Amino acid sequence: MDKVLVVLYVPALEKKYDIWIPANKKIHTIIKLLTKAVSELNDSSYVADKPLLYDKNTGKPYDLNLIIKDTDIRSGAEVVLI
Repeated sequence: MDKVLVVLYVPALEKKYDIWIPANKKIHTIIKLLTKAVSELNDSSYVADKPLLYDKNTGKPYDLNLIIKDTDIRSGAEVVLI
């Protein structure tokens, strides 16, 4: 399980993306990668001050220090970047 495919919702842009994320990286690193990717996909129109990643179903934020494989994020998971 090197990567997982998640559905990423970005409410600020009213968009969602299917995106592969590495399972062996910490949440804070994933947030940086997602923020950069979303910004590039939207001609740098997405800028987040202190973004967090949330579980779409529960609304709970993910611990920034956890590794993806140690969370409930699996392929098909829906997450929100705010």
